[in-house]
Amino acid sequence: MAGVAFPRKRLRRNFAAETIAKRSRAFEQFLSHLHSIAEIRRSPEFLEFFFLPDLRAAQRLTCTGMYREALAAWANAYRLQDRLGACASGRFLLTLAGLAVCHQELDQLGEAHGCCEQALQLLAAQDSHPLLGPFLQAHVHLAWKVGKDKRQSEARLQDLQDAGLPLQQPPTLKECLIKEALD
Repeated sequence: MAGVAFPRKRLRRNFAAETIAKRSRAFEQFLSHLHSIAEIRRSPEFLEFFFLPDLRAAQRLTCTGMYREALAAWANAYRLQDRLGACASGRFLLTLAGLAVCHQELDQLGEAHGCCEQALQLLAAQDSHPLLGPFLQAHVHLAWKVGKDKRQSEARLQDLQDAGLPLQQPPTLKECLIKEALD
Protein backbone atom coordinates (compact mmCIF):
# COMPACT_ATOMS: atom_id res chain seq x y z
CA MET A 1 0.00 0.00 0.00
CA ALA A 2 2.98 2.28 0.45
CA GLY A 3 3.27 2.59 -3.32
CA VAL A 4 -0.26 3.96 -3.69
CA ALA A 5 -0.48 7.74 -3.40
CA PHE A 6 -3.89 9.26 -2.83
CA PRO A 7 -4.48 12.95 -3.52
CA ARG A 8 -4.68 15.14 -0.43
CA LYS A 9 -8.03 16.34 0.86
CA ARG A 10 -9.12 19.74 -0.37
CA LEU A 11 -11.46 22.27 1.12
CA ARG A 12 -12.26 23.83 -2.24
CA ARG A 13 -12.43 22.78 -5.88
CA ASN A 14 -13.40 19.18 -5.09
CA PHE A 15 -15.38 19.03 -8.31
CA ALA A 16 -12.72 20.54 -10.56
CA ALA A 17 -11.78 18.34 -13.50
CA GLU A 18 -8.15 18.19 -12.36
CA THR A 19 -9.08 17.00 -8.84
CA ILE A 20 -11.50 14.41 -10.17
CA ALA A 21 -8.88 13.14 -12.64
CA LYS A 22 -6.24 12.81 -9.89
CA ARG A 23 -8.61 10.91 -7.64
CA SER A 24 -9.71 8.69 -10.49
CA ARG A 25 -6.11 7.80 -11.34
CA ALA A 26 -5.37 7.14 -7.67
CA PHE A 27 -8.37 4.83 -7.40
CA GLU A 28 -7.30 2.95 -10.54
CA GLN A 29 -3.80 2.62 -9.07
CA PHE A 30 -5.30 1.35 -5.80
CA LEU A 31 -7.39 -1.28 -7.60
CA SER A 32 -4.39 -2.30 -9.68
CA HIS A 33 -2.35 -2.76 -6.51
CA LEU A 34 -5.13 -4.85 -4.93
CA HIS A 35 -5.38 -6.94 -8.08
CA SER A 36 -1.66 -7.71 -7.92
CA ILE A 37 -2.16 -9.56 -4.60
CA ALA A 38 -3.34 -13.10 -5.42
CA GLU A 39 -5.34 -13.65 -2.21
CA ILE A 40 -7.30 -10.46 -2.78
CA ARG A 41 -7.64 -10.99 -6.53
CA ARG A 42 -9.40 -14.33 -5.93
CA SER A 43 -11.53 -13.23 -2.97
CA PRO A 44 -15.29 -13.20 -3.62
CA GLU A 45 -15.66 -9.78 -1.98
CA PHE A 46 -13.16 -8.16 -4.34
CA LEU A 47 -14.65 -9.82 -7.41
CA GLU A 48 -18.24 -9.00 -6.47
CA PHE A 49 -17.30 -5.34 -6.03
CA PHE A 50 -17.10 -5.18 -9.82
CA PHE A 51 -20.13 -7.16 -10.96
CA LEU A 52 -22.63 -7.40 -8.08
CA PRO A 53 -24.27 -4.01 -8.84
CA ASP A 54 -24.92 -5.19 -12.42
CA LEU A 55 -26.37 -8.47 -11.14
CA ARG A 56 -28.72 -6.63 -8.79
CA ALA A 57 -29.86 -4.26 -11.53
CA ALA A 58 -30.32 -7.13 -13.98
CA GLN A 59 -32.35 -9.11 -11.47
CA ARG A 60 -34.57 -6.11 -10.70
CA LEU A 61 -35.14 -5.44 -14.40
CA THR A 62 -35.89 -9.11 -15.07
CA CYS A 63 -38.42 -9.19 -12.22
CA THR A 64 -40.21 -6.18 -13.69
CA GLY A 65 -40.31 -7.63 -17.20
CA MET A 66 -37.86 -5.17 -18.77
CA TYR A 67 -35.99 -7.92 -20.57
CA ARG A 68 -34.08 -5.85 -23.13
CA GLU A 69 -32.60 -3.61 -20.43
CA ALA A 70 -32.01 -6.62 -18.17
CA LEU A 71 -30.21 -8.41 -20.99
CA ALA A 72 -27.71 -5.54 -21.26
CA ALA A 73 -27.03 -5.68 -17.51
CA TRP A 74 -26.70 -9.50 -17.50
CA ALA A 75 -24.34 -9.28 -20.51
CA ASN A 76 -22.17 -6.69 -18.77
CA ALA A 77 -22.01 -8.82 -15.61
CA TYR A 78 -21.08 -11.82 -17.80
CA ARG A 79 -18.23 -9.89 -19.46
CA LEU A 80 -16.92 -8.65 -16.11
CA GLN A 81 -17.02 -12.10 -14.51
CA ASP A 82 -15.37 -13.64 -17.56
CA ARG A 83 -12.62 -11.02 -17.59
CA LEU A 84 -12.05 -11.31 -13.83
CA GLY A 85 -11.90 -15.10 -13.99
CA ALA A 86 -14.95 -15.51 -11.75
CA CYS A 87 -16.56 -18.12 -14.00
CA ALA A 88 -16.41 -20.81 -11.31
CA SER A 89 -18.58 -18.86 -8.90
CA GLY A 90 -22.25 -19.50 -8.28
CA ARG A 91 -22.90 -15.97 -9.46
CA PHE A 92 -21.73 -16.94 -12.94
CA LEU A 93 -24.42 -19.63 -13.18
CA LEU A 94 -26.98 -17.08 -12.05
CA THR A 95 -25.73 -14.75 -14.78
CA LEU A 96 -26.11 -17.50 -17.39
CA ALA A 97 -29.63 -18.14 -16.08
CA GLY A 98 -30.43 -14.44 -16.44
CA LEU A 99 -29.06 -14.35 -19.97
CA ALA A 100 -31.03 -17.47 -20.91
CA VAL A 101 -34.28 -16.11 -19.48
CA CYS A 102 -33.93 -12.71 -21.17
CA HIS A 103 -32.93 -14.21 -24.52
CA GLN A 104 -35.88 -16.59 -24.32
CA GLU A 105 -38.33 -13.80 -23.43
CA LEU A 106 -37.01 -11.76 -26.37
CA ASP A 107 -37.43 -14.76 -28.72
CA GLN A 108 -33.68 -15.14 -29.19
CA LEU A 109 -33.93 -18.87 -28.69
CA GLY A 110 -30.55 -19.82 -30.17
CA GLU A 111 -28.73 -17.52 -27.74
CA ALA A 112 -30.82 -18.81 -24.82
CA HIS A 113 -29.97 -22.38 -25.82
CA GLY A 114 -26.26 -21.49 -25.93
CA CYS A 115 -26.41 -20.04 -22.40
CA CYS A 116 -28.05 -23.22 -21.13
CA GLU A 117 -25.41 -25.36 -22.85
CA GLN A 118 -22.61 -23.34 -21.28
CA ALA A 119 -24.21 -23.67 -17.85
CA LEU A 120 -24.67 -27.42 -18.28
CA GLN A 121 -20.99 -27.76 -19.18
CA LEU A 122 -20.11 -26.01 -15.92
CA LEU A 123 -22.54 -28.28 -14.06
CA ALA A 124 -21.31 -31.48 -15.74
CA ALA A 125 -19.89 -33.01 -12.57
CA GLN A 126 -22.56 -31.71 -10.19
CA ASP A 127 -25.78 -33.61 -9.68
CA SER A 128 -27.01 -31.73 -6.63
CA HIS A 129 -26.76 -28.09 -7.70
CA PRO A 130 -30.10 -26.28 -7.29
CA LEU A 131 -29.92 -24.80 -10.79
CA LEU A 132 -29.21 -28.12 -12.54
CA GLY A 133 -32.86 -29.19 -12.86
CA PRO A 134 -34.06 -25.80 -14.12
CA PHE A 135 -31.18 -25.58 -16.62
CA LEU A 136 -31.87 -29.10 -17.89
CA GLN A 137 -35.57 -28.37 -18.31
CA ALA A 138 -34.87 -25.10 -20.12
CA HIS A 139 -32.26 -26.81 -22.31
CA VAL A 140 -34.68 -29.58 -23.31
CA HIS A 141 -37.39 -27.05 -24.15
CA LEU A 142 -35.07 -24.74 -26.08
CA ALA A 143 -33.39 -27.61 -27.94
CA TRP A 144 -36.82 -28.75 -29.08
CA LYS A 145 -37.70 -25.19 -30.18
CA VAL A 146 -34.49 -24.65 -32.17
CA GLY A 147 -34.36 -28.18 -33.56
CA LYS A 148 -31.25 -29.39 -31.73
CA ASP A 149 -30.58 -32.73 -30.05
CA LYS A 150 -32.10 -32.89 -26.58
CA ARG A 151 -31.65 -36.58 -25.78
CA GLN A 152 -28.60 -36.16 -23.54
CA SER A 153 -30.33 -33.53 -21.40
CA GLU A 154 -33.51 -35.60 -21.25
CA ALA A 155 -31.50 -38.62 -20.13
CA ARG A 156 -29.70 -36.63 -17.44
CA LEU A 157 -32.99 -35.18 -16.22
CA GLN A 158 -34.44 -38.68 -16.06
CA ASP A 159 -31.35 -39.90 -14.17
CA LEU A 160 -31.85 -37.13 -11.62
CA GLN A 161 -35.49 -38.06 -11.18
CA ASP A 162 -34.58 -41.74 -10.82
CA ALA A 163 -31.95 -40.80 -8.21
CA GLY A 164 -34.55 -39.17 -6.01
CA LEU A 165 -35.14 -35.70 -7.38
CA PRO A 166 -38.54 -34.69 -6.01
CA LEU A 167 -41.41 -35.62 -8.31
CA GLN A 168 -42.85 -32.15 -8.06
CA GLN A 169 -42.00 -29.73 -10.83
CA PRO A 170 -38.69 -27.94 -10.05
CA PRO A 171 -38.76 -24.15 -10.38
CA THR A 172 -38.06 -22.58 -13.75
CA LEU A 173 -34.92 -20.56 -14.36
CA LYS A 174 -37.03 -17.41 -14.16
CA GLU A 175 -38.40 -18.42 -10.75
CA CYS A 176 -34.88 -19.18 -9.54
CA LEU A 177 -33.73 -15.71 -10.64
CA ILE A 178 -36.58 -14.00 -8.86
CA LYS A 179 -36.03 -15.92 -5.62
CA GLU A 180 -32.23 -15.55 -5.51
CA ALA A 181 -31.09 -13.10 -2.83
CA LEU A 182 -28.17 -11.00 -4.05
CA ASP A 183 -26.69 -9.70 -0.80
